[in-house]
Amino acid sequence: MTAIRKWVAACVLAVGGLVATAPVFADSALPSTDFGGAVSAKAAIAKDGLKKDAVCTRCHDESETTPILSIYQTKHGVRADGRAPTCQSCHGESEKHLKGDPNVKGRAAPDVVFKKGAYAVTDEKVRAGQCLSCHKGTKRNNWDGGTHDANGLACNSCHSVHRPTDKVLNKRTQTEVCYTCHKEQRADSHKISSHPLDAGKMSCSDCHNPHGSTGPKLMKKNTINETCWTCHAEKRGPFLWEHQPATEDCTNCHTPHGSNITPLLKNRPPMLCDDCHDGPHNSQAPYGAGMGGSQGTTVTNPLLNANAANSSAAGRACLNCHVMVHGSNSPTGALLHR
Repeated sequence: MTAIRKWVAACVLAVGGLVATAPVFADSALPSTDFGGAVSAKAAIAKDGLKKDAVCTRCHDESETTPILSIYQTKHGVRADGRAPTCQSCHGESEKHLKGDPNVKGRAAPDVVFKKGAYAVTDEKVRAGQCLSCHKGTKRNNWDGGTHDANGLACNSCHSVHRPTDKVLNKRTQTEVCYTCHKEQRADSHKISSHPLDAGKMSCSDCHNPHGSTGPKLMKKNTINETCWTCHAEKRGPFLWEHQPATEDCTNCHTPHGSNITPLLKNRPPMLCDDCHDGPHNSQAPYGAGMGGSQGTTVTNPLLNANAANSSAAGRACLNCHVMVHGSNSPTGALLHR
């Protein structure tokens, strides 16, 4: 019992010594846990942003026919974020609209008008410029001179800035916006063979860059094939025996937005194949439906029977033999290339 007491006393003395010799830090040397500075800075940013907005929102309030204040439910309306724009950032200072213009009857228009209403819409180049002043670079490098820019569209032609949800940014609703102009593609998407656009598994922007592209038809990649291979990687190759039309352009055979012939084919074989392979299949036998043995024509090729020429239009037609239409690594392909 005495030994235990001595051991406890020794531990107490050791701890006391450590405490007594522990270094004393000044308050400034201690790690800071005060987040008040960051909070107050954001509060100041928010207060300043709301003060600027109040110049507009004192009139443009919840009584507007088109929702205005719902912008505060979007990223553009996060006032504690110093990057978020104010009303003036997009619509301009609009001094004449606020204070009046003696040369204009009634209230003058804001500097930049995005939507047609009481005032005429501002030129699309100016409207797009307001957005591109912040949203610059990356996917929008090729907007100037692109297809949509050349056709008189601006960013707000597709995007809804003041709404809590922007249909273009939602994969399930994006096509609704695109189909407003691209009605032919809407019709194609309802054919029996199509990409899963209506199911919401993909959207137009998975293949196209609406802000401009260096490739054809606003493709995200430099070529149509590169874009298709993003998903259909097994068709990329390289193959020992390549099918030239498939290597050049997938749309030589396929129509990507929809077809009544699976899988997204422009025409049924053998008619599709005949677009390029318009000569006889071999130099010794007639070719095409109704030819060969059915008409009493003698087939001299020993590899074909009397009705062999008809096989090109039966069943899967050319695909009865040529299965790997995108390319093949089979060594037997050499027999077809001698």
